[in-house]
Amino acid sequence: MPEAEATTRSRRVRQWNLGCALLLLLTATASPAVRAAGDPASAPAISRDNPLVQYRAYRRMHARSERFGQEGWLEAWTEMDTGGFRYSIVSESGSDYIRNKVLREVLRREQELVAAGECRRSELTPDNYEFEDVEPGEGERYVLIKPKRKDVLLVDGRMVLSLDGGELLRVEGRLSKNPSFWTSLVNVIRHYARLDGVRVPIATESVARVKFAGLSHLEVHYEYATINGRPVSVAARSVMAPLPALH
Repeated sequence: MPEAEATTRSRRVRQWNLGCALLLLLTATASPAVRAAGDPASAPAISRDNPLVQYRAYRRMHARSERFGQEGWLEAWTEMDTGGFRYSIVSESGSDYIRNKVLREVLRREQELVAAGECRRSELTPDNYEFEDVEPGEGERYVLIKPKRKDVLLVDGRMVLSLDGGELLRVEGRLSKNPSFWTSLVNVIRHYARLDGVRVPIATESVARVKFAGLSHLEVHYEYATINGRPVSVAARSVMAPLPALH
């Protein structure tokens, strides 16, 4: 490969990895502590849970670029409590660059954000969003969510609730602000479930168009072992069971 072509490809790969790291960061810091969403006058009242103050979860992370044919996987135990966020990597495979410069960096950056208290920026509260209830669909109810500011941790889209409005199932839409110059059209789906009375994210999917790299696909799955200091029940584990393996 000519030197100039190799240099250009290397630069584009680095650009994709930068966008990939920022996008994965969004999935990692999507606040697990989802508060009741909105004002009763503007949105249905989601059933309140005990707040999430501690968890230990097995996290599976995967990133791939269609154009460059690169992908990487990382699996780690993650813990969050009043002492902050910690992680221990269990296994990894795929592209060395993605594993070392993207996936590992995401965990390190999440540790910094939790310590700084920045995760509140993504919570589904009236401080961050305006809510508008819309006609229910088949077996589901929808609430439009409009961010009150441009922020890479906020989604312009909708909440998908159970038909009675009591359970949050998904948040889906487009990021209200692109995470970098290199990324655009960032679509996110965050899946939630109530586990032993606490609402937590169980999976996040992101698809973004990255300059010079085309579409990039990102996934994070959570499998909880403890929540608020208690082992997750067998019934709660069955809720997480359908999640497919990333590789």
